[in-house]
Amino acid sequence: MTLLRECFTPIYHLFFPNNCNACGQELVSNEKTICTTCFSFMPKTKFHLIINNPMEQKFFGRCTIEYATAMYYFNKDGCLQTLLHALKYRQKSEIGILLGNQFAREIEDVSWLKDIDVIMPIPLSTKKLKARGYNQSECITKSMSTHLNILHDSTSLIRTKHTESQTSKTRTERLSNVANAFAVHNAKAIVGKHILLVDDVITTGATIEECTHTLLRVPGTKVSVATLAYAME
Repeated sequence: MTLLRECFTPIYHLFFPNNCNACGQELVSNEKTICTTCFSFMPKTKFHLIINNPMEQKFFGRCTIEYATAMYYFNKDGCLQTLLHALKYRQKSEIGILLGNQFAREIEDVSWLKDIDVIMPIPLSTKKLKARGYNQSECITKSMSTHLNILHDSTSLIRTKHTESQTSKTRTERLSNVANAFAVHNAKAIVGKHILLVDDVITTGATIEECTHTLLRVPGTKVSVATLAYAME
């Protein structure tokens, strides 16, 4: 079977190229979805090793976050931007799965992670979910949940209204855009839980801030935050 696979794999890739989703170069046998070179160009933040890191400071005075971290710095026109665009708009869910697994491996030994009860994605509106076919943040959270063996919950936090894209808005406009856009469904499921709220990228943090305020209305809840990318404002 191994010999047959070795013989037919090159032929298969001739008709169905196995290329890096960031740079387009052909992947070698030990690479999957993203090539080693592109991985090396994505700078890690190491925020999970820093007390009061820039991600945590972003929420000071705005909402109560226990811990916050991001895996990579987001550079405009960089590899990560290409990957996240493909994850969101080109049905490349495997990118979220791979990066979620990598993120979990990066932070698995952090002491505060042992206090997390549930991993939760930022929810999409019904309209966006229908257009994309899946929630890109949920691809990330499911992969993290599996690797970390922490409960996954994609139903307790819901988005109650469709909102415009946050991309070109100021922080004030972003806060207004997502105001009252989220609600908790079945609050009993998360009473007293420490929730790790996960998204693909953070810029101003307005969406995460609104989600956190919503979750903290449930008695005894605590919220920590993790995103794949940290974008400088």
